[in-house]
Amino acid sequence: MKQAEVWQHLDKETIKTRVFSALEKNLPLREGNVMGIPGSNLDPRVFYQDAPFLKDAPFLSSMILNPNHIGCHTFSEESEPFFAGTQEIEREVLDICSRDILNGEKDAIDGYVASGGTEANIQAAWIYRNYFQQEMGAKAEEIAILCSADNHYSAAKAANVLNIRFFRIAVDDNSRKIDQNDLQRVLEKAQSEGVRFVVVIANMMTTMFGSVDRTSDYTIELKKRAIPYFIHVDGAYGGFVYPFTGESTDLDFSNPEVSSITLDAHKMVQAPYGTGVFLIRKGWMKYVRSSEASYVKGLDATLIGSRSGANAVAIWMILTTYGPIGWQDKIRRLCKRADRIAAALQERGISFFQEKGSNIITIRSGQLSEEIIHRFHLVPDDHEHPKWHKIVVMEHVDDAMADLFIASL
Repeated sequence: MKQAEVWQHLDKETIKTRVFSALEKNLPLREGNVMGIPGSNLDPRVFYQDAPFLKDAPFLSSMILNPNHIGCHTFSEESEPFFAGTQEIEREVLDICSRDILNGEKDAIDGYVASGGTEANIQAAWIYRNYFQQEMGAKAEEIAILCSADNHYSAAKAANVLNIRFFRIAVDDNSRKIDQNDLQRVLEKAQSEGVRFVVVIANMMTTMFGSVDRTSDYTIELKKRAIPYFIHVDGAYGGFVYPFTGESTDLDFSNPEVSSITLDAHKMVQAPYGTGVFLIRKGWMKYVRSSEASYVKGLDATLIGSRSGANAVAIWMILTTYGPIGWQDKIRRLCKRADRIAAALQERGISFFQEKGSNIITIRSGQLSEEIIHRFHLVPDDHEHPKWHKIVVMEHVDDAMADLFIASL
């Protein structure tokens, strides 16, 4: 991991001071005589705004004060002025993610804190669909999302919502890598059906297997066929894991082929649910910037519209509590625990898949008893006809739980 440019470890008192300073920079809705916005703090008859413990609870205070981060705040300083303080924290979160984690350049990336990976993946496909339509005269049916069979179902959802085509590529059952023969077959079929433009959603750790793509898995064949394309990386699970494992990857902004990236903060980062991150190179968000949102200062280029600034505060607090070194230590500790479980499975001849540098272990069905599957709540790939069950070594899966699982084998 390179030397961090923005991300640093901060002590608890510094974090608290920074968040409360940001909240004070936001315009107080009652005292500031704010009459023009359709929003307010959380209802004080239900959520106490003067509870004594709140002076030591910056995140809960952010929730109660309820800043609305509508819009994208990386274009310029032209955003809603009511919440300028917490917007600064969001921009710092985006800088940490784009520059220090995903190797982007300073002032080169736009983005926002989204509701999660599904929204961020749809946001990317929406931008690229509009580009193909506006700049290349494409019809919706001439545009397709292309991804592996292991991709998250949000890829199919994006195609459905945007009314574009959708194609999955088979993967090798053992390595989970893209089957190049099937890629050729699918592209041949897609082109014969009139597809001329492609949005690739490449994986930085799939939800089920933790498997990782390479951009070249797709780009070599797409270039051979002279098909215009964009590469979007779904790092919803792996974005806060894989860059810290020491494994090489081309799925970040150091690779000019990568145009945008999704991350989820409500998985490994343990932020509240409904917290993701969308990042994209500058120059592309304009394809979804809505002139209809004329009452929003700076307009709006996000799929979600209104969104909680408290979610950005949560990400910032967590990342700065750890700092880059502390976060890397955490991820490597969890991966080491996963490796210990994997070694125990291997010793017992149990068939499984684990990507190198991953804390996800996916076990072939029939290898474990139903009692073990239910006792440890292992999740299947298909509830009707399971072929695999997975273990995800999250923070709560401690050494004692790992030992208990191993002893049960």
